[in-house]
Amino acid sequence: MKTRITELLGIEYPIIQGGMAWVAEHNLAAAVSNAGGLGLIAAASAPPEVVREEIRKTKELTDKPFGVNVMLLNPNAEEVAHIVVEEGVKVVTTGAGNPGKFMELWKENGVKVIPVVASVAMAKMMQRGGADAVVAEGMESGGHIGSATTMTLVPQIVDAVSIPVIAAGGIADGRGFAAATMLGAEGVQMGTAFVVAKESIVHENYKQRIIKAKDIDSEITGMSTGHPIRVIRNKMTKEYQRKEKEGASFEELELLTLGSLRKAVMDGDVVNGSVMAGQIAGMIKEEQTTKEIIENVMKQAKELLNR
Repeated sequence: MKTRITELLGIEYPIIQGGMAWVAEHNLAAAVSNAGGLGLIAAASAPPEVVREEIRKTKELTDKPFGVNVMLLNPNAEEVAHIVVEEGVKVVTTGAGNPGKFMELWKENGVKVIPVVASVAMAKMMQRGGADAVVAEGMESGGHIGSATTMTLVPQIVDAVSIPVIAAGGIADGRGFAAATMLGAEGVQMGTAFVVAKESIVHENYKQRIIKAKDIDSEITGMSTGHPIRVIRNKMTKEYQRKEKEGASFEELELLTLGSLRKAVMDGDVVNGSVMAGQIAGMIKEEQTTKEIIENVMKQAKELLNR
């Protein structure tokens, strides 16, 4: 399937892997790229030299295009922005801010810039700033979310900008891909589906929590702080929401979640850790390779779109 996204990124299928902190490292990124999509390394708040090492490890595993997700709120973002150029990475996705101050550096060095946006206004701003495409991410996504749903956000952004739009949030199979296409998207970004991939380094407890999730297991914490995060409910989220209702300070709430994502991803503590996952978790029933995930999505989507 050829779209402006496959042509822009030099990939076989218009499927991008989400830049998930602690999850999106070289093994998963390389596997997704080798399977025909675009794998991403999550820079998150990692030390810059760790990001450089992850890039080099990815190059050892694939000769296909891959990218780096740069979290702009990270104090190390500027150093990471330069490492992307120094290491010859040709795609970046960005989150948590405006990549404007790095745009000239990236564009001069042939880097394709794809910001993740949660509103029409932000999409327009990114287009004016020189973005090559945008990821329109609905609140169905796991992790940090906006307030609009994918179904409503994607077509409004498609109508507002001329650059390609990639849909994200609530997409894990060919039906979601086909729906995104009907809304005007030219590609999709998937996160939760790849968390449970066989190549994913995520702890088995985390994977099983997603695989066993029901449709009602997804909830949002942090609404009171202005930084909502979608997770699968557990002991930690119940405690967090209790404190929120009692009017706990931002600092107290932050202390409760400090290191909680690492605790879940690396240590497998799915009781006290932060099990970030999208609402789509209830549809994911088994662990598959990235190749199987991508090929199954594309096969089902093509059948639906050819009807």
